[in-house]
Amino acid sequence: MTPDAAHPYSRLTPDTLLDAVESVGLRADGRLLALNSYENRVWQVWIEDEAPLVAKFYRPERWSDEQILEEHAFAIELAEAEIPVVAPLAFAGRTLHEHGGFRFALFPRRGGRAPEFDDPKVLEWIGRFLGRIHARGATRAFAHRPALSIASFGEGPRDWIAAHDCVPRDLLESWTTTVDHALAGVRRCYERAGDVATIRLHGDCHAGNILWTDEGPHFVDFDDARSGPAIQDLWMLLSGDRADQQRQLCDVLAGYEDFADFDPRELNLIEALRTLRLLHYAAWIASRWDDPAFPAAFPWFATQRWWQDQILGLREQIALMDEAPLLV
Repeated sequence: MTPDAAHPYSRLTPDTLLDAVESVGLRADGRLLALNSYENRVWQVWIEDEAPLVAKFYRPERWSDEQILEEHAFAIELAEAEIPVVAPLAFAGRTLHEHGGFRFALFPRRGGRAPEFDDPKVLEWIGRFLGRIHARGATRAFAHRPALSIASFGEGPRDWIAAHDCVPRDLLESWTTTVDHALAGVRRCYERAGDVATIRLHGDCHAGNILWTDEGPHFVDFDDARSGPAIQDLWMLLSGDRADQQRQLCDVLAGYEDFADFDPRELNLIEALRTLRLLHYAAWIASRWDDPAFPAAFPWFATQRWWQDQILGLREQIALMDEAPLLV
């Protein structure tokens, strides 16, 4: 795997970016600040006589226009319900724009700090807003956004990695066997959970996508919005040993269940979803390796040690998936 200097993002120069912003009728003053994003390219752009905006340039060929617009519509629906999310801005009645071969959207700048996840009140507050998001998310289904499934987050990533010779040869047999055992454990977890509801989700609700201010939390980056079980937006808030996660879950649900019902059968999916995320993460980096930003950001990915740790992590997940789920 070698990065490609001619990757499409190589054409996203500062001039192209500024021209794109001005194509919707704004006047940029020339100042730009690159923000932390790898899947897309995201910049803070200063606007003359107005507050700065955030410009998000979508990765070419990842989402269709319909899928992006559905992401936008979901965020706008939540914002209109006074749920604190950062929704795209409309110019001439449109939220998705195109310039120089790139699709982009503009968002208000919303600052904040990382939430204090060791504070039960913070977790309860976040839980309340997630409950409100899920209550809205359950009112209708996505028509174009994908669903989180064993196929899309487990089997597909496994097959992509195997087909592209990503795993060092001397580890390939061990990796393949471990992944197959891990996916068997995931299927058992899903069987134990049974037929749980599928709703519209944030999809990637980790700490980096929740910002805290004195007014409380707000949610950013709905780029991974998809359909799935509610627990997908909850489990990434949990960390530490089993006792820690049990306490954190209770704190989150104390707020969540003020606005949405929680099906305890979904607790069977926590370790399964964590396992799927490991596989999806590996395939995500591997499939983006031609983007020069990825080797620079993840230099350890192509090393023997990383794949050894990946195998070890999956083996730990195999054991965890056979344990009893957390309780509520």
